[in-house]
Amino acid sequence: MSVSDVDGAVVSTVKMSPSECVYVIDDDSFVRQAIVSAVRAEGWDACGFSSAKEFLSHPDRENAACLVLDVDLPDISGLALQSQLQAANDHVPIIFVTGYGDIPMSVRAIKAGAVDFLTKPVDTGALVDAIRRAFAIKAMIACGQNQSTDRAGAFDGIIGTSASLQQVLDHIKRVAPTDTTVLIQGETGTGKERLARAVHQLSSRRDGSFVRVNCASIPGALLESELMGHEKGAFTGALAKRVGRFELADGGTIFLDEIGEMALELQPKLLRLLQEKEFERVGGSRTIRTDARVVAATNRDLRMMAGKGTFREDLYYRLSAFPITVPPLRHRREDIDALTHQFAATCAARVGKRIDGIMPESVRRLERYDWPGNIRELQNVVERAVILTQGAMLDVPVPGEDTTYVVEESLPPSQGLADVSRAHILRVLHETDWIIAGPNGAAARLDMNRSTLTFRMKKLGIVRPPRGR
Repeated sequence: MSVSDVDGAVVSTVKMSPSECVYVIDDDSFVRQAIVSAVRAEGWDACGFSSAKEFLSHPDRENAACLVLDVDLPDISGLALQSQLQAANDHVPIIFVTGYGDIPMSVRAIKAGAVDFLTKPVDTGALVDAIRRAFAIKAMIACGQNQSTDRAGAFDGIIGTSASLQQVLDHIKRVAPTDTTVLIQGETGTGKERLARAVHQLSSRRDGSFVRVNCASIPGALLESELMGHEKGAFTGALAKRVGRFELADGGTIFLDEIGEMALELQPKLLRLLQEKEFERVGGSRTIRTDARVVAATNRDLRMMAGKGTFREDLYYRLSAFPITVPPLRHRREDIDALTHQFAATCAARVGKRIDGIMPESVRRLERYDWPGNIRELQNVVERAVILTQGAMLDVPVPGEDTTYVVEESLPPSQGLADVSRAHILRVLHETDWIIAGPNGAAARLDMNRSTLTFRMKKLGIVRPPRGR
């Protein structure tokens, strides 16, 4: 698999070896054959099975590039098969499909390692995108196949297959086993703390403590005591001895978040601690040694601050022994789809709502937005949309967009994606007075080509009603 950037657009080239095959497991022969045909139309090999047992008995099943797996199978359920394969240390990527929307089930499946959870009738575009992500995941597994399960779990919750994110994760894998100080730089909301935890989890210190200190939330006068502790009576209000965070992190990792906000007068003491691995508590004279690995993070330009004298230059160079820059979300737009679906599934499960999927045109809008608040902003927007929506298909507006959250009234369980798609297209056609082409036509509103829309209308049986009705 290779990923390149061409004129700002991300282009993925997915390759399978000649022996690899996409295996489709579904007891509905019509659905199974439709998926197999869709996969083959993309130039990939595909093979169908009517049951889990039939797949398990297949002599070449180890050649599976990924599985497209029905949840409700007659012998072994899809989730049970997923567990069985994982118990056998078979980490083939799995894409689940189901005839009904079950967000709690999708959350369980995705937490257990599933690539995606699609609802029937399966949208071909969504299926192809999921298969591409599955190939990327398999390539990552192949590159790190000798890693322990502890190491593999270090990136739990870090979602995305973009080249820029994978470069960051590769740097973390390389530096984590060392004791080198790491400086994680990036805009607010890019997930710096999660990456710091990955450094800890991938290190030999994983059984030690991970101690977090937010340098921006503690006044400068108190931060020294927070980091290094104090003796009883060291200052007014010091009624007892306090053990500092560096002592608590001995043998583990201390994460200094927002390090750029640390007061200048405290920085020489932190520099000495980093250089000599020793310090004294506030009000104390006994030297205390600590073996804490330091990971720092900032959304500020420390090099520029050092040049202006607002941050110590020697401390900057000590902290930036191994700098890692986290890309903003606008530089990894291809990850927005997966992030949006994960946030929607998690939030829907938490608030007890049924969400069958996300409108494709909604995802495309999200991918065009620049996200100044990055992943945190996207998560907040998706959660608000889930809470406010009254429909089974989610429409997530970008910040500042004046749109309704009610896409469709709650649908009875018998209605699937075809019903939702038909209703949504009808609504847009009515809003555009059945004008299909042009900049203000329904095709543009739906982010489709005119030919695609007319084909979908024909397929869904959508016909313009006579005038006057």
